[in-house]
Amino acid sequence: MIKIIAVGKIKEKYLKDAIAEYEKRLQTYTKLEIIESKEEEVGEELSEKEIEIAKNKEGDEILKKISENSYIITLEINGKMLDSVGLSEKINEVLSDGYYKDLVFIIGGSNGLSKSVTDRSDYALSFSKMTFPHQLMRVILIEQIYRSFRIINNHPYHK
Repeated sequence: MIKIIAVGKIKEKYLKDAIAEYEKRLQTYTKLEIIESKEEEVGEELSEKEIEIAKNKEGDEILKKISENSYIITLEINGKMLDSVGLSEKINEVLSDGYYKDLVFIIGGSNGLSKSVTDRSDYALSFSKMTFPHQLMRVILIEQIYRSFRIINNHPYHK
């Protein structure tokens, strides 16, 4: 099973529609669960310390949603970059291992992930050195998971 734990809610209909489409497509290959975690309200005028407090609260909520024998991949700007084939190999390796109950991807909020979450991570993955809105990142991630299963199952995919 694959889980995506994401901080914040998706409000935009076009993003919800895109996520729903990939969820439907993934049903052929795997069970997918998307878990939304509460995003702490942070204004523009907060200090670094206040932002850290908010990230730690978000991190505590994320960690409550992870089971003991889950393989955790955190999305981090300084993580390792993979191409689509590399991600499919990583997913296949984890799911084929038999040890892990599930594979969990974690998308932080607008201020990133707390140290407690990154410390729990088994693998830090970066999609780019650019910053993306975390709501859009959910669509990008789910599309890449779908693409990975197409690759794993030797089904055609757009290169």
